[in-house]
Amino acid sequence: NIPGHEDAQARVIAATLDTPEGPLRLVNCYFVNGQAPGSDKFAYKMLWLGALHRWLKEEMAAHPRLVLVGDFNVAPEDRDSFDPVGLKDTIHHTVEERTHFQALLGLGLTDAFRLFEQPEKSFSWWDYRMLGFQKNRGLRIDHILVSDALRARVSACSIDRQPRKNPQPSDHAPVVVTLG
Repeated sequence: NIPGHEDAQARVIAATLDTPEGPLRLVNCYFVNGQAPGSDKFAYKMLWLGALHRWLKEEMAAHPRLVLVGDFNVAPEDRDSFDPVGLKDTIHHTVEERTHFQALLGLGLTDAFRLFEQPEKSFSWWDYRMLGFQKNRGLRIDHILVSDALRARVSACSIDRQPRKNPQPSDHAPVVVTLG
């Protein structure tokens, strides 16, 4: 969990890995969904995002080589949504959520996926209803952010759609980063 922030959901786990290049801090989060703008759950999401930002600022000071991964439940840009106009200001697409995502980048983190040319409509999540995956009606809400100290080491980042094609798959596809 985020130290000093009460959350029965236990949404954060972190580990420091020993690597030949030195310690690497890995932080995995399951961000609050938020249900709908204006709801109590959305207000809680905003509080949680604020607490995460404050804690990550401290973590990055202690661990310059940091990777933040997880289901962020935020589509940071219009191109991260199959329908940015129709979904404007709905959950995952609000100005408030996107502002919090930008604040994480402002700490000195970089969206590893956006370091590379990517195909249009690259998504990591698809609703099970109405053939969302088959019609590629998805969102890119799963992210890998790397600290400035690691940015030059990122040699690839992609979404692996293959597991989503399996019987009874998750509604998410893995995002994979390669640090060279």
